[in-house]
Amino acid sequence: MAFAPKIITCLLVLTVYMAAASESNITCGTVTSSLAQCVGYLTNTGPLPSDCCAGVKSLNQLAQTTPDRRQVCECLKSAAKEIDGLNTDLVAELPTTCGVSVPYTISFSTSCDKISIAV
Repeated sequence: MAFAPKIITCLLVLTVYMAAASESNITCGTVTSSLAQCVGYLTNTGPLPSDCCAGVKSLNQLAQTTPDRRQVCECLKSAAKEIDGLNTDLVAELPTTCGVSVPYTISFSTSCDKISIAV
């Protein structure tokens, strides 16, 4: 009988570990602050500032796990709904314009649940 509590404890620890591995460490605040300098460019009201591309590159470096990339996707889609006049072509091209390669299309129709770090 002493063996059963040890098994249950191991299963609980494993469950907690697995749950933690599926959560993102990136907040929507981090996402929006990283890309705040891009809004003028993405709404055709200003040039592409170097701070914008620095933010894109920084965000790409932060999002190295599948949960992180999915979180970034969800945050971007949510933030985009709040910005009037977004040029969807510029939004889709922004990673490439800034020299960042992402293995999925940047679009309002992108399913964030299908994004992964696998190419």
